[in-house]
Amino acid sequence: MATSTRTHRSDPADPADPPAASPPERGRTPTGLRSRLHRWDHIGSPYVFVAPFFLVFAVFGLFPLLYTGWLSLHQVSLFNVDQADWVGLQNYRDLLFGPPSELFWRALRNTVTLGVLSTVPQLLIALGLAHLLNYRLPARGFFRTALLAPYATSVAAATLVFALIFSPEGGMANWLLGLVGIGPVSWESGTWSSQLAISVIVIWRWTGYNALIYLAAMQAIPRELYEAAAIDGANRWQQFRHVTIPELRPTILFTVVVSFIGATQLFGEPYLFGGQSGHQGGTQHQYETLGIFMYDQGFHYSMLGRASAVAWLMFGLLVLVGLANTLIARRLRSAK
Repeated sequence: MATSTRTHRSDPADPADPPAASPPERGRTPTGLRSRLHRWDHIGSPYVFVAPFFLVFAVFGLFPLLYTGWLSLHQVSLFNVDQADWVGLQNYRDLLFGPPSELFWRALRNTVTLGVLSTVPQLLIALGLAHLLNYRLPARGFFRTALLAPYATSVAAATLVFALIFSPEGGMANWLLGLVGIGPVSWESGTWSSQLAISVIVIWRWTGYNALIYLAAMQAIPRELYEAAAIDGANRWQQFRHVTIPELRPTILFTVVVSFIGATQLFGEPYLFGGQSGHQGGTQHQYETLGIFMYDQGFHYSMLGRASAVAWLMFGLLVLVGLANTLIARRLRSAK
């Protein structure tokens, strides 16, 4: 019997056969050196993007802070900055307990007084303006833009205008007081009168800015809260007290802290308001702030070491304010 020979052909779909090599997919991560470069680019790109901020901060923020701290431990003259004599904490002891301590504590007291006189009315007025603009009033866009006009005005221009208003000879403030039978006031020479006049300048410049912050926070409050309060019979004043104010507590705390920091750094308004005696906060230092005192020590008496010590004491005061802000904000969050 003849044996027939058959040719055996493998089935391409046979699972026993090894799969054919598929072409490389497009977009697949490359291997080797290109893979490492791709991984480095993925990891390092965010740091490259944020590096300019840290470089600018290191040059214009961190280095001046550290250099000022180094100067505060030396006796340095403005006319010979290269020669610095080590005195340790002597500048701080002089400011707190030495001969210039009276001026330092007076400047600190004036700073706190100006901060209270300018911050409290400013934030109350800003809160009321924001509450009015939160309703549908005609020309709301115009009023919101007008609120920023004082903020956009330069400190020099605003202070010079108000210096004319509070001028003892022919000023508008004394003219208005004369209409109600009050004699002319020497605004610049008095302690409370000068601080009140400077506070008016600060209030005029920053009220609109804080009002827009409050307005933005008010618009973020859910409308359901007002609707529920209206159903319970609350009028607009009761809604403002029991709905708006509690929801604005974090924002109010933020504006209080920022306003206090601004009051601590107050310089342009009292310096320009005093004219020739502005560098020392008036003839009797009646409205001298910490910023004015630091400038007077550094550039009028050429004591850069003592002025640097004032700057670091101001920095420590602001750190304490920041810590108090953190503790109060934490309590507000836990109380909810």
